[in-house]
Amino acid sequence: MNFDQALKQYRWHLFAIGLLLVAVYWQIMPAMVLEWYTDENYSHGFLVPLIAGYFFWQRWPEVKAIPLEPSNWGLVVLLAGGFQLLFSWLGSEYFLMRSSLIVLLAGLVLFVFGREVLKGMALPLGYLFFMVPIPYLLYDMIAFPLKLFVTKVSVLFLQLCGVVVVREGNVIMFPTTTLEVADACSGIRSLISLVALALAYACIITIPPWKRVVLIVAALPIAIATNASRVIVTGFLAQYWGAQAAQGFFHEFTGIVVFVLAMALLLVLGVLLKRLPPGTGRPT
Repeated sequence: MNFDQALKQYRWHLFAIGLLLVAVYWQIMPAMVLEWYTDENYSHGFLVPLIAGYFFWQRWPEVKAIPLEPSNWGLVVLLAGGFQLLFSWLGSEYFLMRSSLIVLLAGLVLFVFGREVLKGMALPLGYLFFMVPIPYLLYDMIAFPLKLFVTKVSVLFLQLCGVVVVREGNVIMFPTTTLEVADACSGIRSLISLVALALAYACIITIPPWKRVVLIVAALPIAIATNASRVIVTGFLAQYWGAQAAQGFFHEFTGIVVFVLAMALLLVLGVLLKRLPPGTGRPT
């Protein structure tokens, strides 16, 4: 029996398990979706299930023909996911609580369908982790150094251009006004979304594995560079036209422009990597 036949034979069993998971996560997952809607850092979460679904559809012709080899190791993974859900619920740790659903799904696939089916579904299941907001402790650990780095680079560029400016931490001081580089300008917001989209893009285009790694890793400098350019432009406006010119609509608009620019750079890099001869630049 292959995977496709097993889905048809066990469809009612799987439907019952699905209802059970819905009942367990009924109050957990809607809160996460609400966070996608209210927190711009995670607005890409709406796309993640769709992209994961596309990956599954893309692999369906191969996965459906895989013979079933149920593995008892799936029970171990299911137990691990269950304990992860329980202890994270007791400790109100939302990242582990929400991501436990993905662990349970992986354990279910391994237990019912086997290792080869899980291997074929590894990308769609693994990609779902991008829909789970990261813990704020980790978020702050990443955002704060990024703010300082982007501020330092931006101030250095402004000084090279002759702008009178002084930096104090993540605060940029001009003779007539003061600007603070917030989390939104640090690059962390676009970095989270950009890495998720870079991974999807790298898996969609046909390039060797090492080029995929380059494309995904490139999301970090692209996010930092584009957000630094946003701070620099804001600095010029604040210096010559006042702080009001760098706030309100302009600040929100530049955030959109920066992300579009980052996506464009990522797409261009993907095209260049695809055109690069297979042996060029390959690690030895």
